[in-house]
Amino acid sequence: MRQIVLDTETTGINPKLGNRVIEIGCVELNNRMLTGNNFHVYINPERDSEEGALNVHGLTTEFLRDKPKFHEIVEALRTYIQGAEVIIHNAPFDLGFLNHEFKLLNLPSFSEHIGGCIDTLVQAKELHPGKRNSLDALCDRYGVSNSHRKLHGALLDAELLADVYLSMTRGQNSLGMDVEEEVSDNGLALEPIPLADIIFQPADAEELAAHEATLAGLDKAVKGNCIWRAALLPQ
Repeated sequence: MRQIVLDTETTGINPKLGNRVIEIGCVELNNRMLTGNNFHVYINPERDSEEGALNVHGLTTEFLRDKPKFHEIVEALRTYIQGAEVIIHNAPFDLGFLNHEFKLLNLPSFSEHIGGCIDTLVQAKELHPGKRNSLDALCDRYGVSNSHRKLHGALLDAELLADVYLSMTRGQNSLGMDVEEEVSDNGLALEPIPLADIIFQPADAEELAAHEATLAGLDKAVKGNCIWRAALLPQ
């Protein structure tokens, strides 16, 4: 399966107010492995960035002045993303901007070019209810180094999100217990582990108590039963 991890930087937060895309960064995954076939462009938006946005990405009008305009890069972008499943953190924001840019050029929407979208923010909220789920928070949670991230950058953030996504979705890929699963680590294939060699070690009393305390904390955070406890309730 071909997947594209995508991020954008923009001049502001609302395309309906005339804000534009100024950077697109894409990282390609093929069968959950990084391919190195990335896509990255800076774009001249023909307007200044709002102060809040400029503080986030640091891409000044002067820096962007000699960069191509969106209509000059759109065909390369269309070819690159065609038919791929796209992975975005807080997808409505990026899709809203990209669909708007395509509409300005009288093209079918960006969403019509792709083969579906995964929103990692939605996934993270389901996995970690009540927790911070920004990209920085997820990097900390999954041990992805982001120490070199001083300002937001589309390609850097896409690279970080790719590592986070692979970590967040790593695990059992099948409900069957009679097959050997091949797993991967940071895009590198590992030898499959024979199921017969897996040792089951039941939790002791201290571990069970710690587990119950964790569930109680999640219950408090969601003001009810967390999804793990709710799954154990009678239907």
